Amino acid sequence: MVDVPENGIGEMNVSHGSKNKYGRMDSELLDDLGDAFIQHNHQVERKRITGKFVTTCGIFASLNHVLLGYDIGVMSGAIIFIQEDLRITEVQQEVLVGILSIVSLVGSLIGGKTADLIGRKWTMALAAIVFQIGAATMTVAPSFEILMVGRLLCGVGIGLGAMIAPVYIAEISPSVMRGFLTSFPEIFINLGILLGYFSNYMFSDLSVHINWRIMLAVGIFPSVFIGIALFIIPESPRWLVMQNRVEEARSVLLKTNENDETVEERLAEIQLAYGIGNADKHEDKAVWNELLMPAPSVRMMLVTGLGIHFFQQITGSDAIVYYSPEIFKVAGFKNNSNLLAATVAMGVTKTAFILVATFLIDKLGRKPLLYVSTIGTTICLATLGFSLALLGKGQLGIALAVLCVCGNVAFYSVGMGPICGVLSSEIYPLRLRAQASALGSVVNRVCSGFVSMSFLSLARKITFGGTFFIFSALSALSVFFVHALVPETKGKSLEQVELLFQDQPKLQGSKIETGQAEHLAHNS
Repeated sequence: MVDVPENGIGEMNVSHGSKNKYGRMDSELLDDLGDAFIQHNHQVERKRITGKFVTTCGIFASLNHVLLGYDIGVMSGAIIFIQEDLRITEVQQEVLVGILSIVSLVGSLIGGKTADLIGRKWTMALAAIVFQIGAATMTVAPSFEILMVGRLLCGVGIGLGAMIAPVYIAEISPSVMRGFLTSFPEIFINLGILLGYFSNYMFSDLSVHINWRIMLAVGIFPSVFIGIALFIIPESPRWLVMQNRVEEARSVLLKTNENDETVEERLAEIQLAYGIGNADKHEDKAVWNELLMPAPSVRMMLVTGLGIHFFQQITGSDAIVYYSPEIFKVAGFKNNSNLLAATVAMGVTKTAFILVATFLIDKLGRKPLLYVSTIGTTICLATLGFSLALLGKGQLGIALAVLCVCGNVAFYSVGMGPICGVLSSEIYPLRLRAQASALGSVVNRVCSGFVSMSFLSLARKITFGGTFFIFSALSALSVFFVHALVPETKGKSLEQVELLFQDQPKLQGSKIETGQAEHLAHNS
């Protein structure tokens, strides 16, 4: 037995010791909780700051797409006054409008090499400078020939900017924000179109010798903001690694990622990817051989990817935007101000529905939106053809023409417009993605230029109504194309998307067995 003191002092000492022990534990626990709370708040604050910074970079990089959109929008109105002031022919008018799409290919093709030589950031600067020179030349042009020189320079600048902006945004963005940020260029194109329409409307009442020059000169201002942005946005970390400027790349990644561990992982991935790519440059020729002589699965990818670019432009989407004043004039508009006001309404509609598509594309999926888009544009184009061919220039014909044009751009913007670019980035395997996407851009710009440069001539030969019946028939073919050859990629990994094309008989609405997809992802 153990003697216990009668006065209970031993019990009190034990009790007091226990309290001290648990008190210290409680204090340490509170300190740990406090540290965790402070760390959590610091992490949340850093996430907020990096999110704002990366979003700002995405906005500034997308300003080049404002230039493309502004040119499309402003030329639709400016061409009316250019034709009146410089006395250009209808063929010259078509060439002036359509040449931009063709020449922008030059900028896109030289942009890749330029971006590797001088960097993504300074390629954007070069694009802005070339566009500024072109816009200034057009503004003071005394003749059609000088106007074309400026137009060619603008095309090269727009091609450079449109090519480099998505590359820069993808390379600067953390993975959790990449999908959101890479939708900015399409939004900014539509914003530029809308600004072009507003510019047309605001300056249309000025002297015919002055108004179109001011409309074109306003396009210089977005490129000035790009120049200012160069002092704010960093260089791409991937390009910095390519130049062996690893510490600078780490510094950029610290600004664009929310924790240090992610920064080091991302940096290691970039270094590894560049090391592999640098070692395998000799395989570039093999990649082009694979595109020119494709395996069956790659052939299906190319048919889908190039086909959607073809149908996006061959149904007249750019031509309707470029020549909307001419269309409204044929419908019965007589006053230029009212005519340009109708184009503003079309621009507002186009911008609003591209925002709708941004929120719906990951919820409803690509294919349902493409069905809505292609069926809707088919109906609108057919109805527009009927209105222009049969209703004449009465109030009903005018109202129906405006409704159909606005409906057409709405259906286009909610599906075929944005999803074309999304699918192009999803359906190709990594080794082919850049080159295959470039081929898609070539098809897109060539079709846009062809339609824009032939639209008025075709309309004069077979009437505007007949032209839109042709566009409607082509749009109807796009519905069958979507049904037969476009898979649903929503919610699927890139490995699962690739498997869709390897399982060609089940391409329509196919669903991959989960185990098979997981096995492929595990082995890749």
